[in-house]
Amino acid sequence: MESRNLRKERIGKVTSNKMEKSIVVAEVKRTKHPMYGKYVLKTKKYTAHDETNDCNIGDTVKIMETRPLSKSKNWRLVEIIERAK
Repeated sequence: MESRNLRKERIGKVTSNKMEKSIVVAEVKRTKHPMYGKYVLKTKKYTAHDETNDCNIGDTVKIMETRPLSKSKNWRLVEIIERAK
């Protein structure tokens, strides 16, 4: 039996759930500026597949890389870590 490669996982907040079975997840990273040493926030957005339309804006979720599901969607929802208050 062949083993599959490890898949990338990201944790971020849901910024949009207006699409059908899709969510937009924003991952925020703190990186140190190479010259000035100040920490800078960098945001990367991922479009992920949410089969049950369960996520709401502000939820913290874990997403996993998968095969391409559409033009811009190659991530899927694994779990909802924390619900928005």
